[in-house]
Amino acid sequence: MACGPSSSASAPIRGSSSSSPRPTSPLARPCTPGGSGYCKYGWSKYAAPSGRCATFLEFGNIESPMYARLRHFLSTIYTRMQVKPSTQPIIVVLPLCHSDDTESARASRKQYKDTLYSVLFDMNVPAVCAVDQAVLALYAAKRTSGIVVNIGFNATSIVPIFQGRVMHEIGVETVGQGALKLTGFLKELMQQRNITFESLYTVRTIKEKLCYVAADYEAEKRKDTQASCEVDGEGWFTLSEERFKTAEILFQPQIGGVRAMGLHKAVSLCMDHCYNSEVFGDDNWYKTVVLSGGSSCLPGLSERLEKELRELLPAHISEGIRVIPPPFGTDSAWFGAKMISNVSTFTEAWCIKKKQFRQKTRRNGPSFVNVWML
Repeated sequence: MACGPSSSASAPIRGSSSSSPRPTSPLARPCTPGGSGYCKYGWSKYAAPSGRCATFLEFGNIESPMYARLRHFLSTIYTRMQVKPSTQPIIVVLPLCHSDDTESARASRKQYKDTLYSVLFDMNVPAVCAVDQAVLALYAAKRTSGIVVNIGFNATSIVPIFQGRVMHEIGVETVGQGALKLTGFLKELMQQRNITFESLYTVRTIKEKLCYVAADYEAEKRKDTQASCEVDGEGWFTLSEERFKTAEILFQPQIGGVRAMGLHKAVSLCMDHCYNSEVFGDDNWYKTVVLSGGSSCLPGLSERLEKELRELLPAHISEGIRVIPPPFGTDSAWFGAKMISNVSTFTEAWCIKKKQFRQKTRRNGPSFVNVWML
């Protein structure tokens, strides 16, 4: 959950005091509760998310029905924010349905979406808005068209978006590695040097503090890149070539023993598909690439990706390419939700209400999907 339109009557939802003014802005969520990383929640009035928590996958017994787990998860968020579900609309982010998904995977996402709507409306939420995380990241960069490269927890998605709509007909490219793979590779490199650490969390912290993307991998290996950082409770850690070798698997997956397409090749393939689609007269809409996801904040990533794309693509496609770092860091999607939820027509233009959902569910059956909201 994340945010919604703010008003002068809004107040922070903090502490246990029951005398706090009741917020009048809707909730929003720039990260899906069904994701594999973590969830952020808060109000659009504030400058950052109010809090973070585990996703619904970590709530309840794995064998419990999805409805029960989602209900537990959402109830926990509302309790932490000290707000009644019936008072505010909510923005939620749903998993992107990739073009190469199996039928069972697509059916699972549809079931998840239907269940999420059912839970929220059963909790008397007045209106729900569902937006893809990639679209929110694009909005955060103040764009409505472009390609979003979302480096997620387990995978990376390359999503073409035109005027706020995911172009499924062009194709969403996926690379089977994400933040977890980067952290795991750094762990292996540290173990090879007999560097001891307490947990994977320690390795992730070191990755965030010391790692970066080399502009030229071979040239970087000839430099002195040693640097150190401190991890609370564990002391100091020193890395050298591990600092840039970790992120290099995004471009050269084979050095990490990964069988996957390099990030630059996946993005160039998406751009080539956009160019060849000839759906629109203006072929520049896809030349803006926006990075999103925690690992996309690694220093040097945007410059390296832009360089690789210019070298890989023909001039008529590469000319004018611009790769933009996450505009608000790890919270970019949250800020995208904040932006749309502050639009004056938010509830009417972006949301679906309980009555509409029930009517369409009866009309289309339990697999009802609001394509227009994806």
